Amino acid sequence: MNDFAEISAMLEALCNAKGVSGAENEAAIIASEMLSKYMPVSTDALGSVTGRKEGKGPHILLDAHLDQIGLIITAVDGDGFLKFTKCGGADRRVLAAAEVTVHGKEKLFGVVTSTPPHLSKPEDASKALPFDAMAIDIGLSKEAAEKLVSAGDRVTFNGGYHQLLDNRISSPSVDDRAGVAAVLRSLEILEEKGVDCNLSVMFSVQEETGGSGAKAAAFAAEADEAIAVDVSFASAPSVSAEKYASLGKGTMIGFAPSLDYAMSKKLETIAKRENIPYQPEVMGGKTGTNCDDIQVAGKGVKTALLSVPLRNMHTACEVCDLEDIENTARLMAEYIAERSKENA
Repeated sequence: MNDFAEISAMLEALCNAKGVSGAENEAAIIASEMLSKYMPVSTDALGSVTGRKEGKGPHILLDAHLDQIGLIITAVDGDGFLKFTKCGGADRRVLAAAEVTVHGKEKLFGVVTSTPPHLSKPEDASKALPFDAMAIDIGLSKEAAEKLVSAGDRVTFNGGYHQLLDNRISSPSVDDRAGVAAVLRSLEILEEKGVDCNLSVMFSVQEETGGSGAKAAAFAAEADEAIAVDVSFASAPSVSAEKYASLGKGTMIGFAPSLDYAMSKKLETIAKRENIPYQPEVMGGKTGTNCDDIQVAGKGVKTALLSVPLRNMHTACEVCDLEDIENTARLMAEYIAERSKENA
């Protein structure tokens, strides 16, 4: 898989499936189909896709969140413009004039309104507007818009899946479809190796709005250990070198109070032994990922975090390196294979 074509095709299918927090159905269908190649699959009450495969070794739970950031419609104003607020951590700095899709009774193309610079007040020229000062134009009157759009409808950011140079791609919702792809690729590696392992998998919902999907699914799984795969910050201009990792330099192994230190060190040891590129990511408090909730699910779960470096997070043009996804999957698979030979 040196050209990463299979990972790219899988990631493209996942990124093209829509699934803003609380409305992940389309993405869940695609993820369920992919996961069902490796284990029986079900969907829990909140919508998380879950799978279970019994085997040798401790029961390990793998998690990646399924939802993407977006917007949610709050009202249709008197002129037919759609008012909205964020659903997850949408970045209002990049919203003006953004192309979007409104998921109403049908999918509707829309554009976020933008005040021309000629008409902007000097004091507002360098400011990002608050959400309640923006609106989406779908080209309809109030009466026509209300027939197709209702409060609570979700909105996604338009943007294609594009191949860049050096194994890099750009797309909306790489956060965290890259994690989903890494988990699926690790399962493929384990199957190729013929590893008999004791696994649960959850592609959890609503991570971007508080992590309720992971809380419920991790409680139900009752695993001994867990590895969550998310994205984290990649290098970018004007960002401190201490706050990011480099694209193409490997998966990020998390170290934090909420993460099991022994698991993090074991992942590091395996990476060194197997010549799998990795980068440490140190956090002094919570991780801001599903790990924080998985750790305290049920009687408590030893938890580790692997992250795929991501540039332009929470935008319609997130950039990652496919080789980092492959190395995340390889490290996860090697860890599971080694643990499958040990007692729970």
